[in-house]
Amino acid sequence: MVDEVHASLRRVREAFSRYPRRPMLDGCPHCRGAVTVAEHDLYSLSITIGNTVGTLDDLKALLPTLLERLVTDTELDPEIVFGKLAGRNDWRGWPSTEYAAVDGYLRAVWRSLLTDYPSRLGAVSDATTFLDAAAPLYAGPDTFLTVWDCTNEPSADRHLAVLVLAWSAGWQHEPSVVAWLRRPATQERLLHAFERDHESPWADELAQAYDMLAG
Repeated sequence: MVDEVHASLRRVREAFSRYPRRPMLDGCPHCRGAVTVAEHDLYSLSITIGNTVGTLDDLKALLPTLLERLVTDTELDPEIVFGKLAGRNDWRGWPSTEYAAVDGYLRAVWRSLLTDYPSRLGAVSDATTFLDAAAPLYAGPDTFLTVWDCTNEPSADRHLAVLVLAWSAGWQHEPSVVAWLRRPATQERLLHAFERDHESPWADELAQAYDMLAG
């Protein structure tokens, strides 16, 4: 994991350090009652925390652990974890230091993902998974697509080819992502990537992705 992601996690831990981790959490009185944290795995807690178990403060206390585990392991679901920041827990209304820490984490993870292929960021190691999980937090993916346009790395081109091929195989990207893929600039990028890497083992993926967009 790159230094930037490490640094973003440190800022997350600092921003949420004032929220204590409680060993016992109040659960929905109609379906579960009190919950002992030690008796539940992190995946189970990620589903229920801040919803049927615990309060928003309990979610914030657990958030540094959840965000760290997302990039170090594959046990958690990014859509579930990032989904905790939306809806009733809308992170856009959190104190500025907390918002900035989470925003910095998301941007750092995305930049790290694009500059490494295959990415080694645990459960958020591919662009499709990350965009599907994180884009709703910004009312769309433009924040991340702009970064992609500015990342001139072979690894970013390979992630792009994978995204295109997933779409061609039936993966449902949101309309703004599809519009971004259909741009002439995206096609040209894949063409230039193929010309650069035409002797590489992944040249066929680049060519197939280009043909998909150009066809």
